[in-house]
Amino acid sequence: MMRLEHVNIVVRDMKLTLDFYQAAFPHWAIRTQGKGDWYGVTRNWMHFGDDYNYLTFNDNGQATPRSLRSNDLGVAHLGFEVKNIAALKKRMENAGHEPSHAGAQHPFRKNLYYIDPNGLEIEFVEYLSDIPLLRNQSD
Repeated sequence: MMRLEHVNIVVRDMKLTLDFYQAAFPHWAIRTQGKGDWYGVTRNWMHFGDDYNYLTFNDNGQATPRSLRSNDLGVAHLGFEVKNIAALKKRMENAGHEPSHAGAQHPFRKNLYYIDPNGLEIEFVEYLSDIPLLRNQSD
C-alpha cells in the first residue's frame, strides 16, 4: 500500500494560511509546530492535519507563485475529496473565502476551486458514485 501522507508548503503568512485550511478541514488540528533553520533562513513550521494526513506550513515564503494560467513547472493544484461540497462551500463562505471557479458539470462529481492565501489552487471534489469508472470519466 502507498498513500500520500503530507504536503509541505512554504507560505507567506502562517495565520492567514491556517485560517483558510481550518475552514476547509474543521476536524484537523495543529499536530506539532516549531522553529527551524532552512538554508540560513529562520522560519516557523507547523503540521496541520489528523492522525494520518497533514499539511506542513513553513513561513517566510518569498517570490511569486507560479501563474495558475501558465504551463510553468510546479504544482497546478492540490485536490481533496469531501463528503459534502455544499457544507464545505458554506464553511468557506463563513470564513470569508469565495471559490475561484467551479469544475465542469459532471453527472458523477461536483468540484470547487479556491485560491489559498499563498496563491496555491486547491480543488475540493465530492463524488456522486462509488463506481470508479463513472467517477473518473472525462468531462
